[in-house]
Amino acid sequence: MGYVDEVLDLVSKRDASQPEFIQAVTEVLNSLRPVVEKNEELYRKNAILERITEPDRQIMFRVPWVDDNGQVQVNRGFRVQFNNAIGPYKGGLRLHPSVNLGIIKFLGFEQIFKNSLTTLPIGGGKGGSDFNPKGKSDREIMAFCQSFMTELAKYIGADIDVPAGDIGTGAREIGFMFGQYKRIKNLYEGVLTGKGLTYGGSLARTQATGYGLLYLTEELIKCHSDNIAGKTVAVSGSGNVAIYAIEKAQQLGAKVVTCSDSTGWIYDESGIDVELLKEVKEVKRARLTEYAAAKPSAQYFEKKNGEHGVWQYKVDVALPCATQNELDLEDAKALVANGVKYVCEGANMPTTIDATEYFQANGVCFVGGKAANAGGVATSALEMSQNSERLSWTFEEVDSKLKKIMVGIYHNIDEAAKEYGMEGNYVAGANIAGFKKVVEAMLAQGVC
Repeated sequence: MGYVDEVLDLVSKRDASQPEFIQAVTEVLNSLRPVVEKNEELYRKNAILERITEPDRQIMFRVPWVDDNGQVQVNRGFRVQFNNAIGPYKGGLRLHPSVNLGIIKFLGFEQIFKNSLTTLPIGGGKGGSDFNPKGKSDREIMAFCQSFMTELAKYIGADIDVPAGDIGTGAREIGFMFGQYKRIKNLYEGVLTGKGLTYGGSLARTQATGYGLLYLTEELIKCHSDNIAGKTVAVSGSGNVAIYAIEKAQQLGAKVVTCSDSTGWIYDESGIDVELLKEVKEVKRARLTEYAAAKPSAQYFEKKNGEHGVWQYKVDVALPCATQNELDLEDAKALVANGVKYVCEGANMPTTIDATEYFQANGVCFVGGKAANAGGVATSALEMSQNSERLSWTFEEVDSKLKKIMVGIYHNIDEAAKEYGMEGNYVAGANIAGFKKVVEAMLAQGVC
């Protein structure tokens, strides 16, 4: 049994109750086989794969808070600090009922490679809670966030671990958490990113993941002697990533015809109205039924099991921007049958492994989230730089740096794939490019 298979077997047995984490590790290690085989003796002697698949620490804690009826509620909080070989731990805080240790570990593991690809000095981590912010009052959100940060504050800091937002954690939640950190620590430092502009946040951070996804997608298409202008695009999700992916795609001349939320999806043949979508989802925090009611050309479909949702339409580009494993093999077959040419992930691991393989086998240019959605964490790192310098850059400055990073990521993963005889396999290219930088740092720092 080779080294990769030994470690995959170890992880599968040790973490059998964490399917998402096993899925992420399997996808990464399988694509790293050429690199590992070339350096097997060195990597095995230094237990590189065992060390990179085991977090530095896994923190789990109780989060008690009081709701508006005076009832004490209890949630579970997590922070997984995975690898800090190239910089402080960096990764978002997800607030969603589905959150458990396995979800946070898979996200933290992916974050190691994603952060490495940005070329910025940030390591991999992730955190969150099974708290559901939907339907909660601002006072309840504040009560939860303050309790959550009271415990989390023991483990983070500007040069230790810098969390950010993720699903369920927006500017409101970050603000409440920052206020509590400052109160407890008596420190005003860049310990969180995604902050409001009045207290250390960065311009373009809100748009960063969606915009970055399109900058990479545009470069991918351009390097295949094609043009994004005039393309028809399917987007899933209607949160922060999806909204700004739609906005940037349409600024670049594409037409986006879909978006979705947890209850259903919109098909709008005339193109999604971004300003209306922002009003419904960001201002009113309402369902997409309100979008359909306000726009005659839009059709709303309620989500049902077994349906392809946003993936059933004839499009050139697909951008999954909602959540993990939302695009399965049957969805991939539907997209290929309808002529999709490019698929780039805006969410974390939204495509199942068999769907990814089907895209690759059928000539679709597929870029995984570690590369394609790195714009958010890249801009978070730029926010850290601004905080350290006590400066605030213009939107144009940040956006220009973001575009340069995302174009650089595409060429980096393209070259890594070619170097190991896998031209066009951008999943392997991303894993290889991210892995090599982290491993070089790990070897240089000894056993730690």
